Amino acid sequence: MKYLDFIELTYKPKASDLICTFHVEPEGISLEEAAGGVAAESSIGTWTELTTEKPYIKKLSAHVYSIKNNTIKIAYPAELFESNNMPNILSSIAGNVFGLKTLKNLRLLDIEFPKSIITSFDGPQFGVDGIRKLLKIQKRPLIGTIIKPKLGLNTTDHSKTAYDAWIGGCDIVKDDENLSNQKFNPFSDRLTKTIEARDKAQSQTDERKAYLINITADTKTMLKRAKAVEAQGGEYIMIDILTCGWSALQTLRSQKFKLAIHAHRAGHAAFTKNPTHGIAMKPITTIARIIGVDQLHVGTAVGKMSENKTTVLENIEACTSKSGGLKPILPVASGGLHPRLVPKLMETFGNDVILQAGGGIHGHPEGTTAGAKAMRQAVEATLELRSLTDYAKNHRELAFALKQWKA
Repeated sequence: MKYLDFIELTYKPKASDLICTFHVEPEGISLEEAAGGVAAESSIGTWTELTTEKPYIKKLSAHVYSIKNNTIKIAYPAELFESNNMPNILSSIAGNVFGLKTLKNLRLLDIEFPKSIITSFDGPQFGVDGIRKLLKIQKRPLIGTIIKPKLGLNTTDHSKTAYDAWIGGCDIVKDDENLSNQKFNPFSDRLTKTIEARDKAQSQTDERKAYLINITADTKTMLKRAKAVEAQGGEYIMIDILTCGWSALQTLRSQKFKLAIHAHRAGHAAFTKNPTHGIAMKPITTIARIIGVDQLHVGTAVGKMSENKTTVLENIEACTSKSGGLKPILPVASGGLHPRLVPKLMETFGNDVILQAGGGIHGHPEGTTAGAKAMRQAVEATLELRSLTDYAKNHRELAFALKQWKA
């Protein structure tokens, strides 16, 4: 089969097909041949005709059924893939095709998985409703922080910073993506002391609190760390899903730990930032949700991250859409946030979101506890449809935050 043989614009996708949307920019060939090349090289074809082709193979070919400008849609028979094996699926649809010389740029914009593939994975254990039940927060956005500085604090100061954030009003405190088991803050000591700080904060505030410890490592070590978290009464774990890899995430989820999974997307911009090449955040979000994370960073549309509002809304949709019976998961807004940005964030995300501020809490002039209070006050003001400036008249911490950070 030649590349053009994979173009079938009259093809009607089946409910059992896996569908990919790509942005394609050819290099030295026609758009149609480039589209056919993507379909061929990601299914049963290659660059030349073969003597080993058999008539029965053709039914497994991918079909390019839509070409509009530089956007193409390809339908793949589900039989091409091994169920419950995300690395296998991605090696096909997002593998060698990115390196083809005849493609100047190729970007995977979206993936639609058939139910037969979705149900072969575990999916989210908690999702939005489960997390809200765990933390006993019914309607408002969840408020989180990241321990800052991201590296360097010893265990005592780390746990003290977590405690200060919790008593100020944070629901969630998490490690940053590159804190693991360094000598200055060993994993086991950090787990013990920070869980103790969580318990103390819970008893003093009469609110549920969560510590998201980063278990990122080789898979064997991650499983050992997850067991330790569960044994010490932890209810959450955090994993850098892209640097650990999909197979590690699958293995972790398959163990059925009674732990919510917070997914950090460290490294995503290597795939997502170029608007014409790579893999968009939306399909990455879809994949993570199918495997079984409960919450995931999706950008902010404000703050220091690069995504615009349209992209963030697409990522939110991938978290919450009714797809294949999957539980919706909580989108996480994180990156350069502070109290002044809360109204814009809630306008974009609604209430089903975790608003995570690191520097925007710990950089408060009166310290971490005041920073957490200011963030909580900003959420309260927005829920009451009051301006932050008006609310700050009777809330000292918010007033200081508004002076500290401008729009």
